[in-house]
Amino acid sequence: MADIENNEEEFLDEDMSVDIILEDGTTVNCSILTILTVNEKDYIVLLPTNDDGESEDGEVWFYRYEEDENDVNAEPVLTYIDDDEEYEAVEDAFDEFLDSDLFDEMEE
Repeated sequence: MADIENNEEEFLDEDMSVDIILEDGTTVNCSILTILTVNEKDYIVLLPTNDDGESEDGEVWFYRYEEDENDVNAEPVLTYIDDDEEYEAVEDAFDEFLDSDLFDEMEE
């Protein structure tokens, strides 16, 4: 099982978004759902949205997420996950996050 930690910070309680530029040059605005740590690496979970800020199909995107510890003003770096095993570990961690988040909502 993967080492999983939810690093969701206070700023993620707000509606945060990021623009992703695809290989074809298209820019897609994505809502930030959470940041997860899996096997000591950070990953960001993004929900692509349309011009109205809504998701059309509910598909989420996973990227490796890195911050420059030496420069707090530097933009985080998002890297495409091309390893199937790594991707599946992040996908499993996100499923567990959703399950625990749903459970927390049911308790409230």
